[in-house]
Amino acid sequence: QVQLVESGGGSVQAGGSLRLSCAASGRAFSTYTIGWFRQAPGKEREFVAAISWSGASTSYADSVKGRFTMSRDNAKRTVYLQMNSLKPEDTAVYYCAVDPSPWRSTGVAGEYRYDYWGQGTQVTVSS
Repeated sequence: QVQLVESGGGSVQAGGSLRLSCAASGRAFSTYTIGWFRQAPGKEREFVAAISWSGASTSYADSVKGRFTMSRDNAKRTVYLQMNSLKPEDTAVYYCAVDPSPWRSTGVAGEYRYDYWGQGTQVTVSS
C-alpha cells in the first residue's frame, strides 16, 4: 500500500512560482515511477509530468515544458514539482500518483498506469 500527501499549493499571481511536494510511504518508493496530474474546474484530469525511479528520465506535457521541473529525493521519499512562469491556465488541483512499475516512457501520461493517488493540492494563478 502506498499513501501520498501533496503540499505546497496556494495562490499566486501570473508569472510567479510555486513548488509542490509529494511525500510517499511505501518501502519500494525508490523503484516507483511518479507522475503529476492536474484537473481544472470543468475539465478532465490531465498529465503534467513524470519521473523515473532514479530521476534520470522525465517527461512533461507540452503545456508545461520549459516552465515546470520535476525532481525527486528518494532518501526523503518525496517528489517535487517546481512551477515557474505560472499562467492562469495552470489553475487546477494537482495530484501526484504512483506507477509501481519501472520507467517506461511510452504511455507515461496515461492515468491507467498509476495505481495510487494523493488527495491533491489546489493551485490558483490570478492574472
